[in-house]
Amino acid sequence: MTRLPLALRLATRELRGARRGFGIFLACLAVGVMAIAGIGSFARALTEGLEREGRTILGGDAAFTLVQRGATPDELAAIGAGGTIGTVAQLRAMARAPSGDATMVELKAVDGTYPLVGRLDLAPPQPLETLFRLVDGAYGAAADAVLMSRLGLGVGSRIMVGEATFEIRARIVSEPDKLSTGVGFGARLLVSEAGLDAARLIQPGSLVRWSYRVALDHPEQLADVLARVKPVLGPAGFEIRTRDAATPQLERNVRRISQFLTLVALTALLVGGVGVANAVSSHLAAKRETIATFKALGATRNTLFATYGIEIVLIALVGIALGLLLGAALPFAAAGAIAALVPFPLAPRLDIAALALAAFYGLAVAALFTIWPLARAQEAPVSTLFRDGLGARIQRPALVYLALIGALAAGVAGVALASSDDLRTAAIFLAASAAVFVLLRGVALAIMAVARRLPRPRSALTRLALGNIHRPGALTPTVVLSLGLGLSLMVALALVDRSLTMELSGPMQEKAPSFFFVDVPAAQRDAFAAFIAAEAPDGVLKSVPMLRGRITTLNGVPADQVKGSADAAWVLQSDRGISMAAEVPEGSKVVAGQWWGADAREPQLSFEDKLAAGLGLKLGDAVSVSVLGRTITARITNLRQVNWERLGINFVMVFSPNTFAGAPYTVLSTLAFPDGGDTAREMAVLKAVAAAYPAVTTVRVKETLEEARRMLDSLSLGIRAASLVTLLTSVLVLAGALAAGHQHRVYDAVILKTLGATRPRLIAAYALEYAGLGLVTAVFAVAAGGLAAYGVVTQVMEIPFTFSVPAAAGAVAGALVLTVGFGLLGTVRALGVPPVRVLRHL
Repeated sequence: MTRLPLALRLATRELRGARRGFGIFLACLAVGVMAIAGIGSFARALTEGLEREGRTILGGDAAFTLVQRGATPDELAAIGAGGTIGTVAQLRAMARAPSGDATMVELKAVDGTYPLVGRLDLAPPQPLETLFRLVDGAYGAAADAVLMSRLGLGVGSRIMVGEATFEIRARIVSEPDKLSTGVGFGARLLVSEAGLDAARLIQPGSLVRWSYRVALDHPEQLADVLARVKPVLGPAGFEIRTRDAATPQLERNVRRISQFLTLVALTALLVGGVGVANAVSSHLAAKRETIATFKALGATRNTLFATYGIEIVLIALVGIALGLLLGAALPFAAAGAIAALVPFPLAPRLDIAALALAAFYGLAVAALFTIWPLARAQEAPVSTLFRDGLGARIQRPALVYLALIGALAAGVAGVALASSDDLRTAAIFLAASAAVFVLLRGVALAIMAVARRLPRPRSALTRLALGNIHRPGALTPTVVLSLGLGLSLMVALALVDRSLTMELSGPMQEKAPSFFFVDVPAAQRDAFAAFIAAEAPDGVLKSVPMLRGRITTLNGVPADQVKGSADAAWVLQSDRGISMAAEVPEGSKVVAGQWWGADAREPQLSFEDKLAAGLGLKLGDAVSVSVLGRTITARITNLRQVNWERLGINFVMVFSPNTFAGAPYTVLSTLAFPDGGDTAREMAVLKAVAAAYPAVTTVRVKETLEEARRMLDSLSLGIRAASLVTLLTSVLVLAGALAAGHQHRVYDAVILKTLGATRPRLIAAYALEYAGLGLVTAVFAVAAGGLAAYGVVTQVMEIPFTFSVPAAAGAVAGALVLTVGFGLLGTVRALGVPPVRVLRHL
């Protein structure tokens, strides 16, 4: 030990007496680090699982997808060179039970090669040849359990789809390529190509996705195959995916959610930093006589800073190591808990990158909140240390330490931004967190200033409670800062969730039509309108032509080379619904340029304004779209602002009427009732349309919104669980702050009891103090959380903001329970200390 530097020797010896009082310090670091490490590791396990199972999820080494048309013989020859082709057709259709009940299904027609990769599990198990065989006029099919439940059917039951009869001969247990098709609102029905042909659902312009999966004879030659076929298939409108990116949208969503939750966990760690600072200050206050002795014996400021800095770092490493151990174990525990919900085997492992990031955040936050109290301790004069408690007078650290604090804060923010895909969202989140920190500090100082200037109450209890709020060493800043941030986050999330739920179940349902009718044949448009007028005479039917197209180039630049913003890039990633109109669509407003006239000759395009900005498009730019095998190039002549919340008929891209003259298309229609419609009337219309127009897909909007709300509830549950980490850390910090002030409470209680105060009166005074702090903190949390939620809801989501009284009341009640509960728990302990133990040292 004598060979070690002086500061390190002193630090290791000081550690002997530092084991007590650092429980909150360790817990705050461990919880924050565990959350960051666990979230990052589990997200990596999910994305690696998607990559590892990419060939099975995709259904081959590569998949080439078209919409509204099948591949030509030449295109099939190019796709199949060097491997085996499997064809899958997917579309939405209506399934009708013998009772007349009908529901939308996600129809999937496969050929005899299905599945090229992976395994289809059926109950009862049987080969596809047996499953799909035509028996007594009925083709075989396999159905999802949800479909059978909705129609009250079982294995052996028959249903009608289009003009064909199908017998459900098996229940689908799992399909290997389910994730590659995205989220569907209908239940799965698996049929053969022969069954699809018999149903006669496919008409010119029908919304059918043809996917051609290829299992290569030599999988290692995938790059060479793509290099050969992309120049041929890309301009023809094919969506090309490979086993390396089987579900790009799902992987992006996993990354985005994990990054958001990581930011929430980082916020929890920053809240825990307040507990770190409290623990360090409390420890240094207990060591004030030792520090004073060191300084009196000639110890330099740098030696003192290094001694206690090393001591704190060594203790912090213990908390960080504990958090890393828990975070590393979290993915393994989560994988076992949700294994049945994930359609591929999870293989969690030790993610070094996620653990390293969590360790960096832990060390950076520990240092960030330790430097200030350490710097203050070394600035305090010896006479002050011997005579008074450390920090009785505020000592401002030297500029070098302030610069170091700023550098650490910038480093944490920089790493958070660098590790985020969505810089804008991450920057807003970090800026909002920093602003709330500053505001909370300001609120605490304002509370103390107001309490100091209020008239002295006549009641001794009230006077004592008011004095405790603004006295030197008061708990006000810590209580407000620690509890306020956690509650603000919880309130913000609750109000965002409430606004989304209300929009889905309230105004959106009221404004939305009752039905969407998809794939109405253009030749039957008038007949279909007359049929709806007879079945729903009080309904309002609106119809527009619809095609599907894929953007191939923007101003001559291939779409896969365009770098759009995070909230606009999705427009380029798959085919989009497009339409043509002579007049501005309802629910749209031209905000730039001019709408075309009736005599427009050249192809012209109207683009949604915000998405155009995200893609870097402006008036006059050229957009090429592949539709039905043809590439159409049009100039943007106007930009539209679209009210998507009305769920009316609208499109990102609307073309001038002459653009697709002669092209086959279908009609998209909506039906709305003036009074919103009731279930009985809607179900009657659904059954009538399904029977009279079996090829038309009827989407009941209320069912779709209900499904969307269930998905939102599932997502909100996970986000709320992550935000509870912040609240837990806030509670730890609050408990630590009250524990750190225990000695002050003991001293006050002894003096007041000596002067005649009774235990009930002291408990009432302290309860009043804690209730006041909790109430003010809760009011601020409601205001700050409400403002944050208002900004997110109105500016980002662009929906009406709904304030939730239960969320506000919950924040107030939670703050009061926590502050009064923890406060009185410490107060009772303080009142139980015998006065002689304190008075003998006065």
